[in-house]
Amino acid sequence: MTDELGLRERKKLATRRALCDAALKLALDDGVAALTPERIAEEVRVSPRTFRNYFSSKEEAIVAGLQDRAHEVADNLRRRPAGEPIWESLRAVLLPSLENSMPGHDLMQLLGLIRCHHALLAEHLTSFEELSRRMTEVIAERTGTDAARDLYPRLLADASGIALKTSLGLWSTGATGRSLADIFGEALDLLSKGIPAPAAESGPG
Repeated sequence: MTDELGLRERKKLATRRALCDAALKLALDDGVAALTPERIAEEVRVSPRTFRNYFSSKEEAIVAGLQDRAHEVADNLRRRPAGEPIWESLRAVLLPSLENSMPGHDLMQLLGLIRCHHALLAEHLTSFEELSRRMTEVIAERTGTDAARDLYPRLLADASGIALKTSLGLWSTGATGRSLADIFGEALDLLSKGIPAPAAESGPG
């Protein structure tokens, strides 16, 4: 039964990824305005109903890859060694996520689409909100803080998100001649020098 469920989940993930890849490819090739959920479904050879089981709109499907990677980053952060300093853990999970996200040309084109379409921008911002929420939870676990009460995990998660957003914006201009990972690595270095980790709370006496 477990193997059957595992196979079913893998098939669902494969269908979602195929729809996401098709939506992005068609949006880059033909433009967002001409794209429809039916066209995306046709490209993957599934029904429009299947598309709606995974995504509520074409815009959500186009940026879904970014949202999925937000989940992966948080999961990878949770798996880092328990005693590793939080900034080292962030660097270890965030930089590879940028390098492995998608081909640089496609990512730059996607960011260009996002800047030009308000609905895509809204979905893109949602992905950053989701990344921040999940990162806050994991950072709180790793630093012994409370995600609901303490400022530190929220501040660190939001600061990392802003660093990523700023790095993406600078890199997408093409003016620096630097890789996205290099720019973002510098951003993390700058942040790590200005946000000291909280002192560990002493236990009850």
